[in-house]
Amino acid sequence: MTQHFPTRQLRFFLTAPSPCPYLPGREERKVFAHLPLLDGATVNDSLTQGGFRRSQNIAYRPACEQCSACVSARIPTGDYAFSRSERRVLARNADIRRHAVEAEATVEQFDLLRRYLLARHPGGGMADMGWPDFVAMVEDTAVRTHLVEYRAASTDHGPGDLIACTLVDRLGDGLSLVYSFYDPAATRRSLGSFMILDHVRHAGRIGLPFVYLGYWVEGSHKMDYKSRFRPLELLRATGWTRLED
Repeated sequence: MTQHFPTRQLRFFLTAPSPCPYLPGREERKVFAHLPLLDGATVNDSLTQGGFRRSQNIAYRPACEQCSACVSARIPTGDYAFSRSERRVLARNADIRRHAVEAEATVEQFDLLRRYLLARHPGGGMADMGWPDFVAMVEDTAVRTHLVEYRAASTDHGPGDLIACTLVDRLGDGLSLVYSFYDPAATRRSLGSFMILDHVRHAGRIGLPFVYLGYWVEGSHKMDYKSRFRPLELLRATGWTRLED
């Protein structure tokens, strides 16, 4: 797939091999480039459509020598029909209020992230994330990005408690979910699925055709949940194609 970038030629770099976080016994490598400051949003659009993900001011894509299990996934919003179980998830969270806010880190968000990581990913690569790392993750970028906070219904004393949060890039053709986290104690709410479904619903309302989910890794229990959203499009060598049942 040929990609054209508007104002400058990007320089791409390749990481050294390291243990794969998704499939035991395999190694991963990534190709990455630094997003330019002046036209980073436009470049990020093109790279995301071509299978890259963003982390701060870096765009990366798997470049493993012996494996191609990581595949970019996106949900087409125009013909998405919510299943009965998905409608139940939306109904269970009808009391939550959605607030789109500037990409500015807060202590309240960081406290929620720490609870989430300690409960759900205690041995993961982000387990030791500190406050400066969180600020950089949220604020260190030149692309069109924002946070969506999900709160309990407001009270007489102000906005309700922060229950979930996601960092989202606004692309020319959709919304890219960069990173999401939520209250690990709210198990009955299915908050991870709810945030995806809410963005599918929101993207449809504002006329954006896709919600980008990052990578689906067949055979990885960490990524199996993404294949439950149908229709789902995967980026293959021939372009974006529907995942068949």
